[in-house]
Amino acid sequence: MRIEYNDENDVAYIYLVDHINAGESATQIPVEADEIPGYVILDMDKEGALLGIEIVGASRILRPATLSAAQNDEASQDLT
Repeated sequence: MRIEYNDENDVAYIYLVDHINAGESATQIPVEADEIPGYVILDMDKEGALLGIEIVGASRILRPATLSAAQNDEASQDLT
């Protein structure tokens, strides 16, 4: 598992696999809950396996220690 964080856009991506190839993420499932102060998207492959989790508004959802330990990915606009 690896976490990348783009602090400019406040977006984190939690990789549950080593690498996600282009087109491998076949389905994106938004998680909608009033209790979540940001936006969470689950990326699934075509077999329904969870590849990763995108978190928009990550600084409102993840602990500061988690964000500081994440790899900064300043160059990436779309982390998936």
